[in-house]
Amino acid sequence: MIPWVELDSAQAPGGRERLRLKQRGTEFSIMLGANELMNSRLSGSEEALATLTQERLADTLKPSILIGGLGMGFTLRAALAAFPAEARIEVVELVPAVVRWARGQMAELHAGSLEDPRVTIIESDVAKVVGKANAVYDAVLLDVDNGPEGLTIEANDALYAHRGLAAARAALKPGGMLAVWSQGPDARFAARLRQSGFAIEEMRVRASRSKRGARHVIWLAKKAT
Repeated sequence: MIPWVELDSAQAPGGRERLRLKQRGTEFSIMLGANELMNSRLSGSEEALATLTQERLADTLKPSILIGGLGMGFTLRAALAAFPAEARIEVVELVPAVVRWARGQMAELHAGSLEDPRVTIIESDVAKVVGKANAVYDAVLLDVDNGPEGLTIEANDALYAHRGLAAARAALKPGGMLAVWSQGPDARFAARLRQSGFAIEEMRVRASRSKRGARHVIWLAKKAT
């Protein structure tokens, strides 16, 4: 069996453990301590985060999209394939090393997506970017943790609380979509979405493109008008 090789590591701001980039053959993994946050073999649900959102905004001209979390770029590449050429896509990534890996060790995996003219990369906290926006986005896509809790960064908890959801709602245009990726279901978070003025769908999607194995959850929350 081909062994894993650690390529680089970085301190997650405010986190207790380091993020580690590992490679085994053509497979990549990003770990937080002993927890695997993402793996290049499992991209189905991250891609669905973009494609399911686009399906619900198919009639939107020149959509403005914010993606919270670059990761391995699965959601970004799916968004570039799904949304029209007139779309504007901002990707907010808190950890500079993740952007560096995308342009370095994982450049082939990202396939030039960061250089697409529709894309702007912002190295910042997505909560701050969302908090400053007022009816700017047609969609906000969040994949910054393993679900609606701050595993990677404890401060991410605020994104999924009532205050963070109110900020996300304010950042959306009328009829805009908030899409949230999660490793599993969370009834309390779904309730908070409804209480915050969203009409929601809860979708179960396969983690793998093979349509086998674990299912992840995507909440598609439409800003009620």
